[in-house]
Amino acid sequence: MRTIGYLRISTQEQCPDRQIDGLAALCDELHLETLSAVSAKRPIFERVISELTAGDTLIVWDLDRAFRSTLDAITQAERLRARGIEFKIANLQVDTATPGGMLVYTVMSACAEFERRVLIQRTKEGLAAARLRGKRLGRPPALTDDQLQAAYEKLQSGSGTLRALANEYGVARWTLSRALKRRFG
Repeated sequence: MRTIGYLRISTQEQCPDRQIDGLAALCDELHLETLSAVSAKRPIFERVISELTAGDTLIVWDLDRAFRSTLDAITQAERLRARGIEFKIANLQVDTATPGGMLVYTVMSACAEFERRVLIQRTKEGLAAARLRGKRLGRPPALTDDQLQAAYEKLQSGSGTLRALANEYGVARWTLSRALKRRFG
């Protein structure tokens, strides 16, 4: 009988310390995966699930760290239960081995999915509002308008190559090429 912890962060910039601190004392093993919850493949999650045996317990810190949707959460919990594997959500103290725990788990799964969808909707609305106000979204441009104009003129006159100009401005060739296409067609 093992207690296995599954942790997930969406990007390398995110820090798993909160999950590690919460699960380290509860688990025999911790398995960390770095990828978006909506990724088609979750290799570490799939390996952990396949290696669990009857009597084992799978623990996650937060519900949204393991599952993509309410349906996914409920389906996985049922599959684990059918295999004799317990599933727990540490920060909610939810144990799906009990009927009450399964009810709370189902309701929490629905709430987590609702929260995720509302967050996505708000983000899209916020981005659309920013665009309407003329805000530039995303990374700042690598090259200024003056640099692009100068590069364009040098390329047109034959006094510079794409490679040389990219080196001069400290950017990759494709960055300069793409910027020129966007600006000058």
